[in-house]
Amino acid sequence: MLTVILFILLLTVIICIHELGHLMAAKLFHVYCFEYSFGMGPVLLKKKTGETQYSLRAIPIGGFVSMAGENDGDAAYPDVTVPEGRRLTDQKTWKRIIIMLAGVFMNFILAWAIFSLVILDNGTFADSPKSSVASVMANSPAEKAGLQEGDVITSVKAADGSSSSVKTFLDLSIFMTSSKDQQLTFQISRNGTDMEIKVTPEYSDDNQSYIIGIVGPDAEVHKVNLLNCWYFGGKEMGIITDLLFRTLSQLFHGHGLSQLSGPVGIYSATEQSVSYGLTSYLFLIAELSMNVGIFNLLPLPVLDGGQVVITAIEGISRHKLNEKVKIGVMSVCWVLLIGLMIFATFNDITRLFS
Repeated sequence: MLTVILFILLLTVIICIHELGHLMAAKLFHVYCFEYSFGMGPVLLKKKTGETQYSLRAIPIGGFVSMAGENDGDAAYPDVTVPEGRRLTDQKTWKRIIIMLAGVFMNFILAWAIFSLVILDNGTFADSPKSSVASVMANSPAEKAGLQEGDVITSVKAADGSSSSVKTFLDLSIFMTSSKDQQLTFQISRNGTDMEIKVTPEYSDDNQSYIIGIVGPDAEVHKVNLLNCWYFGGKEMGIITDLLFRTLSQLFHGHGLSQLSGPVGIYSATEQSVSYGLTSYLFLIAELSMNVGIFNLLPLPVLDGGQVVITAIEGISRHKLNEKVKIGVMSVCWVLLIGLMIFATFNDITRLFS
């Protein structure tokens, strides 16, 4: 039961923070906001402050902000008279873009704050070592393939065609997570000479994963205090962002689709993180907040990024895009997103049973 509550709380916090960003930016530019809601469904509690109603609703998942000038917002409050010039559509293009991006900005701020405080609590921050081989395990796939101490791995390519440049051992670990048991082709530099070595990972019962059998240099460990934790929190955000963009790139090229996860997978991750303690749970919230923020930047009309693109095009051309075309494109995007969600959920259920 506790996991269910924390799962709902996780989703609600991330979505409500996102919507709070839209609300704050809209208020900044004097856009009329009908309502800001915590939760969905029937209203349990409500309080009107100024022109905006703040609501607590029965289903504690997510939230929303209704602004004048949005189709949904205007339709839900037909009896409210909106003052002249206070609609979202009345604002200058740059103001509308800021309002649309404010939700993503708040997701990033939430992630940055959590990462920074978790790292502060930990007391140290370890940078991933460079991708040079410090040692090779005996009888490992790497030793059999000919990798040697001192080799510098510059890139790796899997049998399915996916590839990645490699600067740190973290880059290599991330790539191997999705490639599993596929044969890997390493581009390495050995004493100034470039060469290619093929390695097939083997499953390790001890590690519960596929390994190649190399050890990297020791990580550089930094002491963390209240002043520098924000820097290291930002550095952690950069690592997560790089991982997300690598994953998205692989998905667009058809690689790693079996690793795609949906709500069931997020619930499983929540259950696992809760078992490790509060720090792990908070870290998961930060990671998912980053996911939501970056996903919303994709140029799809049903997402903030797509709305920014449409707004920018209309602002530059000074003409509204055909409404039927916009509705048609949005409908197609919704079908694609729902299909993606069904596919991700199928993956999650398959992993549970396997």
